[in-house]
Amino acid sequence: MNTLIVDISGWAGAFLLLFAYALVSRKKVAGDAFSYQLLNVVGSIFLIVNTFYYKAYPSTVVNIFWISIAVFTMMEARRKTKEAA
Repeated sequence: MNTLIVDISGWAGAFLLLFAYALVSRKKVAGDAFSYQLLNVVGSIFLIVNTFYYKAYPSTVVNIFWISIAVFTMMEARRKTKEAA
């Protein structure tokens, strides 16, 4: 894999996670908002590409858990929406 693509992926992932955190911190989106969780998922996927490539496995594992939490939250929000309908 091209190192430039891996590096860009890492920077993009870091930006997306920080952007998501800033949105929640500034109360622009709720912590359980789909958009916030989607930013977390995509950002973590990009970071997984980078950290796995560079063999930073602890960071890879953290991002796998980060995605798991985001997906679980998205599923819970969807379930609650269906129940309310």
